Amino acid sequence: MSVPPNPLDILQSLIRCPSVTPDEAGALSCLEGILEPAGFACQRLRFGEVDNLFARFGTGRPHVCLAGHADVVPPGDAALWSHPPFAAEVADGFVYGRGASDMKGPLAAMAAAAIAFARDQEPGFPGSVSLLVTCDEEGPSVDGTARVLGWLAENNLVPDHCIVGEPTSNEALGDAIKIGRRGSVHFTVTATGTQGHTAYPQFADNPVPKLARLIDRVASEPLDAGTEHFEPSTLAVTTFDVANPANNVIPASARARFNIRFNSLHDAASLHGWVKRHCEAVAAELGGSFTVAVSENADCFITEPGPLVALVSAAVERETGREPALTTTGGTSDARFVKDYCPVIEFGPTNATIHKADECIALGELEGLVRIYRDVLEGYFARSWS
Repeated sequence: MSVPPNPLDILQSLIRCPSVTPDEAGALSCLEGILEPAGFACQRLRFGEVDNLFARFGTGRPHVCLAGHADVVPPGDAALWSHPPFAAEVADGFVYGRGASDMKGPLAAMAAAAIAFARDQEPGFPGSVSLLVTCDEEGPSVDGTARVLGWLAENNLVPDHCIVGEPTSNEALGDAIKIGRRGSVHFTVTATGTQGHTAYPQFADNPVPKLARLIDRVASEPLDAGTEHFEPSTLAVTTFDVANPANNVIPASARARFNIRFNSLHDAASLHGWVKRHCEAVAAELGGSFTVAVSENADCFITEPGPLVALVSAAVERETGREPALTTTGGTSDARFVKDYCPVIEFGPTNATIHKADECIALGELEGLVRIYRDVLEGYFARSWS
């Protein structure tokens, strides 16, 4: 079994590329530079303003894809960092830098594991290992993974299974694997009334109490009690606005926004209906009218426990000694696009410092990730997927 390339060297090179969405800033070139000499056929795919990379070793099946993103969120105030955000400094056993955990650390580990695996294969290797890397995950997520998957489908290159390297672990490496994600849907509700003078409210129709009643109703009514693999759905109010600079004018309209993170008991259409029913109930009680605008951000999905989940879980347990919990918590990820093409799960490092100043990853965690991903690749091609 060959020694993998040094994941620390790869990670430091990636962090030193300030690839704030959608600028790849050399990060994809860095990956190409180590993958091509190892036998990976690399293709740069540019959609809109976004560069993406698809690198594949082998041409046959089964085909497993290791997926992730090289783009990062902005570092914010550099004064809040103990180490410069793009210097990739090592201190006290940690690598510091924007993207160290989310998710250049997992990318470095995936690349190291995939290269080492490829080096050990005999000529004529029958399967395929690929890496799909986007620079659009932290942004609009329009011209990244979703577009690459469409291109893969057009070219008959869709993988059979996919592992996304998002930071899924909570307290320690390997304590959690994500087998699905909640859905996300945004609502904007506008209550319309009649403007008037606050001294003569009888001549106006104030929309503010009506909207307040609606928000109280939707925020206080539980949507569900959760399912076997999902927590209860949640609703979070994000704005309540009337855009009224005067204190003696009853406004003509008021608007609120809220987000619902939903489990497999719902979809965007059913939640739209639920909100509309509450609007109708408030209108029947207090009068006025409501308009509802809905914007779906992501579907709820789950990869049911089976061979893929068991394969990754076993590799994690062999490395860490802990059996990972199968979770569906957190926000959205590019796995929401992959699930339309093949089974997908997510596994990566701890997430305590993601998007924060002094984002970091422990060296031991980085090295453990390489061993786990390598173990997964060995196990994947050792079994039959027919």
